[in-house]
Amino acid sequence: MTRVFDLFLQGGPVMWPILALSIFTISCALERVWFWFRLLSQEDRIVRDVLDAARYDLQKAAEAADYARHLPIGRFLYAPLKLRQPTPETFRLAMEAAGDKEFVQMRKGDKLLETIVAMAPLLGLLGTVTGLIGTFNNLKIGGGGTTAEASRVAAGIGEALITTAAGMIVAIIALLVFRILVTLQSRQIDYFAEVGSELELIYRQVWYEPSTVNSNPALPPSTAYVNDTFSSSSEKY
Repeated sequence: MTRVFDLFLQGGPVMWPILALSIFTISCALERVWFWFRLLSQEDRIVRDVLDAARYDLQKAAEAADYARHLPIGRFLYAPLKLRQPTPETFRLAMEAAGDKEFVQMRKGDKLLETIVAMAPLLGLLGTVTGLIGTFNNLKIGGGGTTAEASRVAAGIGEALITTAAGMIVAIIALLVFRILVTLQSRQIDYFAEVGSELELIYRQVWYEPSTVNSNPALPPSTAYVNDTFSSSSEKY
């Protein structure tokens, strides 16, 4: 631990913003790990309960989804089920709107990680430049030099290398976390689409009863209207 602290001090003042970026990265990673753990460990059970109930009782399906509204999948399924006798188009629109809203929440932290991936190497490069500047200032060309001057030159080189390494390490960790989150988000979008399609299909097949415009479903509305008019006119004559 003392060795790490000594290396941190040798890195110079640029190490402080790099440390702040590392703290942000770890905090974001821990928060996202908790979010995805809760979601992935419960969503299959929630989906199964809601879909099974939807085949027999929409009210029970809505109650099951409402009970899981603390999770994105629960809010996604509850959005169309809370409507009263919606058309299939309205049913799908409610799911799509809820899904878009949940996907925004799933991308929470992405911008922060992208910023850290871009900034950390630049801060490391800044530390490299400042360390080299200090090295050249302490380097006396053509002179014999002293032990103290040689130590200052070595300290400048050490500062240049330490900040570069620290910046790259933070950027690599942030990039790794970011790529994992993007993969999880992509899979979740596909999963939401699959579940939403299955719920919509159940609603169309079991619960939706389109209103009949005319008694003869084989005829379009305009044709039925013309036939009715013609029949009534014939009866008069």
